[in-house]
Amino acid sequence: MRRIDRQARRALVTIGKRMYAQGYVASNDGNLSARVRPDEIWATPTGVSKGFMKAKDMVRMKLDGTVLSRGKLAPSSEIRMHLRIYQENPEVTGVCHAHPLMSTSFAVAGVGLDEPIYPEAMVLLGSVPCVPYETPGSQGVPDAVAPYVKSHCAVLLQNHGPVTWGRSLEEAWHRLEAVEHCAQITYNACYMMGKASRLSRKQIDELKAIRQTLGFHAGPFPQGAEDAGGPKDGK
Repeated sequence: MRRIDRQARRALVTIGKRMYAQGYVASNDGNLSARVRPDEIWATPTGVSKGFMKAKDMVRMKLDGTVLSRGKLAPSSEIRMHLRIYQENPEVTGVCHAHPLMSTSFAVAGVGLDEPIYPEAMVLLGSVPCVPYETPGSQGVPDAVAPYVKSHCAVLLQNHGPVTWGRSLEEAWHRLEAVEHCAQITYNACYMMGKASRLSRKQIDELKAIRQTLGFHAGPFPQGAEDAGGPKDGK
């Protein structure tokens, strides 16, 4: 086995343990994948807790869905979503999907994360739209996600949860953490406290410049308010 394959399998185990430890999944929820060649990925299997996976459990696949090698378990039923993301954007080499409590709650409510209130999340993520509901594991899920893969780095699957992607599995994981953190802040400020100060368009332009300097590639920025600092009632 080549070094890149060993590294990918270990990374999937490591991120899976982080996902489980932070309560982003319950039971056998969630799935991860990492691209190791233009037409080849490693992915987590179905029916196993992300906190207790082993490297030998991972599934190696081609982007057309052909299984090249596997342990005792088949690939996740949601692997078609991962494959479609890789097919749509050659720059993507890592995909994370889980069910963190707050961002999944936004997904269940059908509400995206697009409030211009939290600079760090705006630089790292941009806006995170909520895509229409499709039956988990069905072809409808990758079809719903596909239009956003080149323009965004994360979406909420309605009534399901977030999925993030990046130029590495680690970057995809950091974005998943950022999505959940942004959802918590948005809920507290806009819904519990009842108001939030929205950044102005000028302030958002300054954040765009910061992102460009840092070399981040992420989704479009939310639209800002005409004036900075104005209170916004919770929805």
